[in-house]
Amino acid sequence: MKQTPGIRKISLLGRAFGTKLWSAFKDLLPIILVIAFFQGVVIQQPLPDMLEALFGGFLVVLGLMLFVLGLEMGLFPIGENMAHALARKGSLFWLLTFAFALGFSTTVAEPALIAVAAEAAEIASTGGLITSGQQAMEQYALGLRLSVAFSVGLAILIGVLRILKGWPIHYLIIGGYVLVMLMTLIAPEQIIGIAYDAGGVTTSTVTVPLVAALGVGLASIIKGRSPLLDGFGLIAFASLLPMIFVMGYGVLVFN
Repeated sequence: MKQTPGIRKISLLGRAFGTKLWSAFKDLLPIILVIAFFQGVVIQQPLPDMLEALFGGFLVVLGLMLFVLGLEMGLFPIGENMAHALARKGSLFWLLTFAFALGFSTTVAEPALIAVAAEAAEIASTGGLITSGQQAMEQYALGLRLSVAFSVGLAILIGVLRILKGWPIHYLIIGGYVLVMLMTLIAPEQIIGIAYDAGGVTTSTVTVPLVAALGVGLASIIKGRSPLLDGFGLIAFASLLPMIFVMGYGVLVFN
């Protein structure tokens, strides 16, 4: 029986959906196997609420599939297209402004950073490091978030300048980590762990796709630059500078 164009389109969409779902399941399979092994072999107990756990696992797989699909369809093309458009415009001011604004805005809205800042504020209040009270905790958490967001914006700006000027990335990274070590010597002990964690929470679901797309898009349109050699490395700056700035924030708050 000959398929109509509508049925054929639905069939192709269903096949593509199944392929993406299977790919997401394979990505999560190592985690599933680890949990199953320790639950069945080491703990030797069945999962509580098995049906609920299975349904939750299916939602995780579905969510991962939709997230990856969203990156491919939305965030990566947006980042690359904006990099191309700004590079063609030929305005260094607007390109650097966009780089800073992108880093700042994506980081200040990062769910992982919001959670870490709130937890750090609660611990600081409990330990007597800041004035107790909801308002003091909110101010401390906001200051922490803004410090990290500003540092990431500055990091992306420096990374874009590196692509434009062709600066060697290893000099900047080595110099940055020397500053991290020096700041560690003078920063209050209470902020050092938070500062090191801040470098990790910035490279999360919102920031990484747009920043990576910006770097690759910019390197691919500038003559003499390689997307592979010059387009990557922005995420390294986004992880590095927050450690320095958060330790500086701790020096101001705790001393």
